[in-house]
Amino acid sequence: MAQCHHSSTDHRPGGLSHRAQHRVPGLRYVPGQGGHQVTTTLDTPQHGEQITGSLTFRPVDPDADSRIITDWLTHPASHFWDMQETTPEKTRAYLTDIAADDAQNAWLIHDADEPIGYAETYDPARVLLSEVFDARPGDVGMHLLVAPPPEDRSRRRSGLTGRVMRAVLDHCARELGARRVVVEPDVRNHAIAAKNREVGFRVLRHVDLPGKVAALSIVEADDAGRPLAADPTPHLHPESMDAAQRHVVTKALAEFSHEHLIRPTRIENDLWELTLPDGSVYRFCAEVLPLNHWVIDEGSVTRHAQGSAEGLPLDAQEFVAQLHETLGIPEKLLGTYLEELASTLASGAFKNFRGGPTAHQLALGRKDVDVAADFQQTESAMTEGHPCFVATNGRIGFGLDEFRRYAPEAGARFRYVWVAAHREHTTLEVSRAGTEETHWADELSTETRREFADRLTELGLSPEDYVWIPVHPWQFQHRLAVSFAPDIAARRLVVLGEASDEYQPQQSIRTAFNRDHPTKSYIKTALSIQNMGFLRGLSPAYMRATPAINDWVAELVRGDELFRELNFDVLREHASIGYTGDAYHVTETKSDQQKMLAALWRESPLPFLDEDERILSMASLLHRDARGRSVVTELIRASGTDARTWVREYLAAYLTPVLHSVEGHDLAFMPHGENLILRVKEGRVVGTFMKDIGEEAAIIGDRDLPEEISRMRHVIDDDEAAQLIFTDVFVGVLRHLSGILHRDGVLDHAEFWSLVRENVDAYRARGLPRRRHLDLEVPEFRHSCLNRLQLRNTLEMVDLQDASGSLIYTGSLRNPIG
Repeated sequence: MAQCHHSSTDHRPGGLSHRAQHRVPGLRYVPGQGGHQVTTTLDTPQHGEQITGSLTFRPVDPDADSRIITDWLTHPASHFWDMQETTPEKTRAYLTDIAADDAQNAWLIHDADEPIGYAETYDPARVLLSEVFDARPGDVGMHLLVAPPPEDRSRRRSGLTGRVMRAVLDHCARELGARRVVVEPDVRNHAIAAKNREVGFRVLRHVDLPGKVAALSIVEADDAGRPLAADPTPHLHPESMDAAQRHVVTKALAEFSHEHLIRPTRIENDLWELTLPDGSVYRFCAEVLPLNHWVIDEGSVTRHAQGSAEGLPLDAQEFVAQLHETLGIPEKLLGTYLEELASTLASGAFKNFRGGPTAHQLALGRKDVDVAADFQQTESAMTEGHPCFVATNGRIGFGLDEFRRYAPEAGARFRYVWVAAHREHTTLEVSRAGTEETHWADELSTETRREFADRLTELGLSPEDYVWIPVHPWQFQHRLAVSFAPDIAARRLVVLGEASDEYQPQQSIRTAFNRDHPTKSYIKTALSIQNMGFLRGLSPAYMRATPAINDWVAELVRGDELFRELNFDVLREHASIGYTGDAYHVTETKSDQQKMLAALWRESPLPFLDEDERILSMASLLHRDARGRSVVTELIRASGTDARTWVREYLAAYLTPVLHSVEGHDLAFMPHGENLILRVKEGRVVGTFMKDIGEEAAIIGDRDLPEEISRMRHVIDDDEAAQLIFTDVFVGVLRHLSGILHRDGVLDHAEFWSLVRENVDAYRARGLPRRRHLDLEVPEFRHSCLNRLQLRNTLEMVDLQDASGSLIYTGSLRNPIG
């Protein structure tokens, strides 16, 4: 872009398999030279500690210290270190590796002549956290083991763990120059979580590390040693919120300009200005690319009072409130849209607060964990939501605790609540390849199924009369236990409790990924929160045909030679269930209450991967990290190939299958970023999975279909079929990707669109039989505007019974390949 003017203390990665790669600056043990001692004195006793004075730190001597450290590591109280089986010989080798490594140090801590603790310090940019944490200069990682308490209770010293922790923090700051100290204890270690809070650590997020899920936490050196202030909303501090406001305001300027809702004025070169009704002025640097795509320099956006050069804070809600008449928001829905904006800002502030992997780390992927953990790190790291919508994280209904448990960016895990529903009122459908028995055997353990059956038997009910439904915990608390109370009391529904498997929320928030058994299915359930223009229910009526639709689509895709050549596949929704025994289904009047209790199971992509492949959602290509670096640019750099080759391969994996599906088979998917999962090998896209078939795939031509799946037929003409490609692919995905690559200086926008034209021509040159001949080279096409839909009715953007008829078009866009 052109420039405008305690014994259970656990901070360790776990297991003897841990090996460092490099070392923080600081003191180190040199074998045979006696090491170096550092004395740390606490000025005053803290929290009732009974001992005062100085503690001595000296580098560990592997030969001299391995036996005592082994005794500590094998003590039952030290089980979170995951070294219960170590021996002095193994410990000596472990400590020798640390001593030889210039990225970490090992320290023995003495009180007078008595050894009382062991600490490791390391460079988190190069050891253990190098693939998950955007470390800053001056960050020091720390693991701490306090000597187990003596069996003689009279010899135990109150406050020892807290004192040692403060001394270690002081040592990191004074002797190692730490500006921040980073720890990553096991999330199950509640004792150390409390100790961490006592000395000022705040949890950023949960991360997968070898052998554990860790609570990644930091403390500023200046704050170290002081108890963490009680603050239920640490992410809502100005530094986190200001960045969120800047991002959302920039996106509003870009996307509202794209849809001609606002019309900024060019001042000079790439400097633009927009005046609001109150006279305040927004100024920013932008380049307008094909498809009226506004690439705005986020850091350039300023706001000024009328006639004043003094800057005003950026405020996305005030921006929209000022422009609500121009934006076409009905008065009665303005508050709801502003609330969805507030929630989007809260989510953005949390993403800024939690930190996250860098774009470079996401592009390279995890080498220290399995493919599933790598995939889920990327899924939880996303910051953007939908690339077109401004209010993308409404989630009206979530409280603060629920946000931390169920929002995808929190990266937490949860267990579904299960209910037994009487068969008379419940429909379970499974794929042709399965049965009800095989479905449950695949998805639930033998022990869980036995517990469910025993629960029904204990109540005097026959297990054969019931079928099981997973319910999102939020849905159970806020909808099922209240809105279905009569059904539970009548035992048409029976609450069974949680199953053992833990799941992680996906960006498509109703869906969760099985973390305990990643090759098992995703589960998608009703989640009746208001989010992005809809109450996110799930229709039992739609569930009836879902497996049959998926079987038919999968058979078509997997039987097509070109799809196989392109490594394109679908993830089948192979089972579905819905309950209709409630009062809401007695009436034929359609209501949101009829979509509160249903679920489906979707195939995991993991069983279909080839060796050395990893996966990430296509939405991640549009992600920028906290420093503004993009995943797609980093992927290209990591691939070892040039940008043109990389984009050419990506388009072959994405655009060609979408074209072939529409033209060759009259089959239309919803090909936005979150519905595509990319198969990546050494940084290059080698295939794709399409998902969300049952609700969003459609047959758009007049072809024979089995009666049971006839609801997926929506016949449209060739012009409207071409419009699907223009709107969903060109405008919905490729304009954003082109803008990122252009802004990053990786690939000029004209070159990008020439590759898109080349891809279309190459598909046509294959001479394959086609059911349609779409004219994708027209000079212009209609401009379908997504934000206008949400702004018009944020409670129900489109009529799902007539989605095409609900769309809003404003003028036309010049076709970049026309």
